[in-house]
Amino acid sequence: MPIANKIKNHIERSSWIRKMFEEGNSLRQQFGEENVFDFTLGNPTMEPPAELQQELKRIAENPTPGMHRYMNNAGYEETRAAVAAAIAGNCNQPVSADHIVMTCGAGAALNVVLKTLLNPGDEVIILTPYFVEYKFYIDSQNGIPVEVITKEDFQPDLEAIGSAINARTRAIIINSPNNPTGVIYPESTLNALAELLHRKEQEFATTILAISDEPYARISFGEEVPCIFDSIPNSIIVTSHSKDLALPGERIGYLAANPAMRDVGLFMQGAIFCNRVLGFVNAPALMQRLVTNLQSVSVDVAQYQRKRDLLYNKLTELGFEMVRPGGGFYLFPKSPLADEMEFIRIAQKYRILLVPGSGFGAPGFFRIAYCVEDAIIERSLPLWEKLALEIGLS
Repeated sequence: MPIANKIKNHIERSSWIRKMFEEGNSLRQQFGEENVFDFTLGNPTMEPPAELQQELKRIAENPTPGMHRYMNNAGYEETRAAVAAAIAGNCNQPVSADHIVMTCGAGAALNVVLKTLLNPGDEVIILTPYFVEYKFYIDSQNGIPVEVITKEDFQPDLEAIGSAINARTRAIIINSPNNPTGVIYPESTLNALAELLHRKEQEFATTILAISDEPYARISFGEEVPCIFDSIPNSIIVTSHSKDLALPGERIGYLAANPAMRDVGLFMQGAIFCNRVLGFVNAPALMQRLVTNLQSVSVDVAQYQRKRDLLYNKLTELGFEMVRPGGGFYLFPKSPLADEMEFIRIAQKYRILLVPGSGFGAPGFFRIAYCVEDAIIERSLPLWEKLALEIGLS
């Protein structure tokens, strides 16, 4: 049966993460689950907070008539109000329920925003390294992704961003804490980006939206994750509770528009419409009710910091080079070999599964997802030593 040529090409170029996960299944069958050290997927093994279980039980034991019916496509008023209050408290902006659309995770939120904004041929800037699905999302909504390389410390290169902006630029996606690097963009950088975007908007008589993808915003290790609304007026937050509440399989998130955004009311009308016609219709009813009272709750971030420190300290001791992540649950070291795929293959000999940086638009690096059990990290350390020895690091 034939499929669209575009989709066929996308499949052939699709995520290295899934390919490596499939390789891991083969190794698990051969060596046993406990002897394979799979650092490929950002799929947290940490369980949701106890408050979530309590809230789920409360809802189940106190059903209300109509709780599973359709609602406004933007989501329940009380859920959107709770989300808005949490953002307003963090951002010092007058965010209300009218600025929120509940979505089927951050992926849905991004697609809704892009469909709302883009005319065919409009460009969206993405910063390398980037989350692997950005290019597919932009293409799906008839846009053109434009890659801009970050600095050596993975901070945005404002000069390079400025050179990439033209009359067709409609948006820029930023991701902080970043997947795959764990880098956090400071407020000074966001302020400088705001000035740049404002100059370019005046130069080209257009509006350029900053889309902040923030699923890791509550997972930071002592560094402030600034609110984009306080820096960039024409900005949108897209996020999910996949990471901060450890609910990746439930697909619950939201988009939030900055009240100061140009034509914010029109944008919200478009976003609500697109949420419907993209086929999401509305975010899951039960999950909306569940997260309403959990906007101040999060997983134990100290556990992720401990995992980071275990791997970061050991790998840098062995000679691996990397930027120390300020948040999230990824490391993004340089490949010790010129050919990152050769390094990935050698790592597989020790049953260590990694993702090449090429999948994130950054060849010469590799990603480690350390959202696994501590015991897996600890058991992997002797094998990292052997790997480092084989490739000449120690």
